Amino acid sequence: MNASAKRVAVIGGGPAGLMAAEGLSARGVAVDVYDAMPSVGRKFLMAGRGGLNLTHSEPAAPFLARYGARAAEIAPWLQTMDAAALRDWAHQLGIQTFVGSSGRVFPQEMKAAPLLRAWLARLRASGVRFHMRHRWLGWPPGTPPAASALRFETPDGEQACAADAVVLALGGGSWAKLGSDGAWAAGLQAHGIAVAPLRPANCGFDVAWSDHFRERYAGQPVKSVAMACTLDSGETLARQGEFVVSETGIEGSLVYALSAPLRDRIDVEGKAVALLDLAPGWTLEKVMAAVNHPRGARSMSSHLQSRLGLTGVKAGLLRECASAEDFRDEDRLSLRIKALPLTLARARPIDEAISTAGGVSFDALSPSLMLRAAPGVFCVGEMLDWEAPTGGYLLTACMASGAAAASGVVEYLGQPA
Repeated sequence: MNASAKRVAVIGGGPAGLMAAEGLSARGVAVDVYDAMPSVGRKFLMAGRGGLNLTHSEPAAPFLARYGARAAEIAPWLQTMDAAALRDWAHQLGIQTFVGSSGRVFPQEMKAAPLLRAWLARLRASGVRFHMRHRWLGWPPGTPPAASALRFETPDGEQACAADAVVLALGGGSWAKLGSDGAWAAGLQAHGIAVAPLRPANCGFDVAWSDHFRERYAGQPVKSVAMACTLDSGETLARQGEFVVSETGIEGSLVYALSAPLRDRIDVEGKAVALLDLAPGWTLEKVMAAVNHPRGARSMSSHLQSRLGLTGVKAGLLRECASAEDFRDEDRLSLRIKALPLTLARARPIDEAISTAGGVSFDALSPSLMLRAAPGVFCVGEMLDWEAPTGGYLLTACMASGAAAASGVVEYLGQPA
């Protein structure tokens, strides 16, 4: 059985699916890409609206550690396509990249659209065929899942097709209007395939703001702060950056960096506490000295503004979250400035999240990402049970999973019939 004589269906036109299609077509496999939306890569384009964060430039070991408990499963993907290889791939498409001050890697033009246009042009030139407005209907109940029995809902009615292998790249459950609605999960579970519940990742959280605080500060960024939370192990995880006060709570890059442990703590305890350091460049001793400095007739607010530069939304957060007793005791107030407890009630709804956790269990997959219960059916990208913080890690692993699965498909097709 020659792989080059075979046809593969890739269902889902996001980065993972497109990378699988590229890897397959480069090996001489005929590829058809199916997507429920009118065009492919919609979430990819949305991600690039503020500047496409393609990957990250940090060394391999800390890069891999960003995937937490799933690092061991994702390591083989990155051996197929790591951050450096992803940058080389973009350069081959004519898209130059640069490393920002944070270590994140961006296209020179910052946008996703030029990269996607060049990518699709190369895929079409290699023979990849695209079928839009084709929503996969899953496998009928009572029939075994197989690549040879695919059904799609199309504008012209239901259509059936067969393939020698299929790559499912159906995405997670966030931003349903862009095509990732997680509707595939129930269908796989009905066929005995283990799927962990989809949960929001890289998400905001609800906080019970007072009306006064919400009306005054909603929409304002909180810059130059640190945030910390306690892990199940008892260790403290801390990050520095910025976030935004929203009408309902908090969101933004600093929040997303800690969203997984905060979400997990809420799931267990019904709430989570994030500790804010409003003066991360100051030691506690230095803060205490400033707060205890004689202030004369000045109010405490004026004193903190003068000595520590605490103004605006930072000062508002301190008033919102510290008690009256804290403000009557300079040492207690100093401790609050360095570790202000912010109680989070719940994660924002999954459809507002940047990405999702949960998905097809790795126990249901072979090392090549083929479903053990469905020979010839492979799964890639965000529909698998892993998560990653923002910073290019999510996109890199999605694309790497597609490249890894392409190798697995070719190996499968090359086996004797």
